[in-house]
Amino acid sequence: MISAYTGTQIRAAEQPFLAAGMGDVLMQRASHGLANAVVRELQARSRRLYGASVAVLAGKGNNGGDGLFAASFLAARGMRTTAILTAGTAHAEALAAFERAGGRVHLLADSNASQLAAHVAGADVVIDAILGTGARGGLRGAAAGLVRGLSRGRLASGMPGIVVACDIPSGVDADTGEAHAPVLSADLTVTFAAAKVGLLADPGADHAGRIHVVPIGIEDELPWPAIRRFEPVDLARLLPQPGRRSHKYSRGVLGVVAGSADYPGAAVLACRGALAAGAGMVRYLGPPEVADLVRQSCPEVVCSTGSVAETHVQAWLVGSGMGPGDTEQLRRARDAVESGLPVIADAGALPALPAVLAPQVILTPHAGELAVLLQRLASSPDSPDFDPAPDRTAVESSTLGAARHAAVLTEATVLLKGATTLVASPFQDFYSQADGTAWLATAGSGDVLAGIIGALLAQLGSDVGRFRDAGIDPDERWAAIAALGASLHGLAGAAASGGGPLTAGRISDAVPDVWYKVSLLSKPAGRKRNSHTHPLP
Repeated sequence: MISAYTGTQIRAAEQPFLAAGMGDVLMQRASHGLANAVVRELQARSRRLYGASVAVLAGKGNNGGDGLFAASFLAARGMRTTAILTAGTAHAEALAAFERAGGRVHLLADSNASQLAAHVAGADVVIDAILGTGARGGLRGAAAGLVRGLSRGRLASGMPGIVVACDIPSGVDADTGEAHAPVLSADLTVTFAAAKVGLLADPGADHAGRIHVVPIGIEDELPWPAIRRFEPVDLARLLPQPGRRSHKYSRGVLGVVAGSADYPGAAVLACRGALAAGAGMVRYLGPPEVADLVRQSCPEVVCSTGSVAETHVQAWLVGSGMGPGDTEQLRRARDAVESGLPVIADAGALPALPAVLAPQVILTPHAGELAVLLQRLASSPDSPDFDPAPDRTAVESSTLGAARHAAVLTEATVLLKGATTLVASPFQDFYSQADGTAWLATAGSGDVLAGIIGALLAQLGSDVGRFRDAGIDPDERWAAIAALGASLHGLAGAAASGGGPLTAGRISDAVPDVWYKVSLLSKPAGRKRNSHTHPLP
């Protein structure tokens, strides 16, 4: 599991070491790790080391010091190094080491920003070490002009160099993931001690590239992480596996209230996602014409036009493919929420639910739906006062803040769909998953996701021991289940896509194979595996 921390948490963990006079030691560890990461990146791309050109954009603080020290180490490997001092000054010891190693230094000014940007654009490696985790706001003045010019130059270049961010791309808020333009998007972010929250939340994640963590010796002082990310091995430990004497009822029964005359396919896709994700039984409630389509597509599903109260299930999925005019379906959705059972509430159900819910209710909006939800809560007399609700653009510019805000207000678990899927519990647990492909942005993909999470709710909702054993607070298991579903959905989408377009139905088709491959990660290393197995995509 990847654990990420705010810049504030990292600086607090560093403080005892700084007080003990170990600041130089920490900087040397960080800069050595940064230099080694640059070397590995060049080697992985079959680029030369000796004679390679490296440009460091160095701010005046410790982040700039890390970059300058790293460049001095690279100079010792025979690389040609240049530093652009963006604030007219720099970390004194690091600058001295850089100059002793033969590096060339330029002072940035408004008058030479364009010229230096053109020069740097031709470098084999650009190290962005302008702003660190303590910075607030973005680049200004000549530094902003330099980055804008450099970004344009890289786009115009036929063979742009590698951009490596030192700790975090300058202009990305380490605590929130908000990005203040201009930001030089990195191919690789080399971050110290642990991943930063801003690297795992959009829009910061858009600029981070691949993330490499360099330990510097403070890791044992870190507190509970601000955000976590499941990896495939975590899925292997947490996804349920049937026992020898399991039956369809013990495997988890999911009730589905989805679909309408306008969007009958949403019910089919939700049911297919649930079946693919291991639900022992799926019971569908909805209009007869939709039920007929579900029966034709998924004959395993038990269909009915009955009520929530007379339908025995372990969890509910509500909302996919429903609109404001679907009165009976919306009544069923509200009844499901009021049942006290775990519920995943998608799309059309969101406007019809009470303002205050419960942690076992998982809301799954995309940015536009979350903006509408927050606007509704802002005008609700039952909701506490808070700042004016954001529009979609504001949600997309601060995804973690928006998801956290919605979770606190609704007291529900909120899964915000996007390139990076964020899960916020109303308490303290937050997850970030980015396992998928851009091809997942297709009609019906969210319906399959809802089905996958619904099936996991039915199977895992009462299994508190499984989460306790994994170091997850059982009271926070709802957020973990949502993140598991998002990860499984992303992996299945990537597998189904193969790098090209896909349809939502193919996502559910890929789930069982991905589940099987993930499960192999929990097997003892020496156990013989079937010859047809192959790695996860």
